[in-house]
Amino acid sequence: MVLRSSSMDPVFGSAHCALAHYWSLKMNKCDFLAYQASRRNGTLEIHLDKEKQRVLLRGKAVTVMEGYVLV
Repeated sequence: MVLRSSSMDPVFGSAHCALAHYWSLKMNKCDFLAYQASRRNGTLEIHLDKEKQRVLLRGKAVTVMEGYVLV
């Protein structure tokens, strides 16, 4: 599904999560400040926790959609 709206986040967080491991290997560090140079621009703080195999992203965001799942 592709959502196109002016209220969408200006950065692509899932891409930054995928690139965190690559950047960590190339730069030999686990903390990054990333800037996405797009039409709307945006900055993310990224932390790669190698032990837990997790990526923590911090930055400004907007709610695009809310919902509930009944199980």
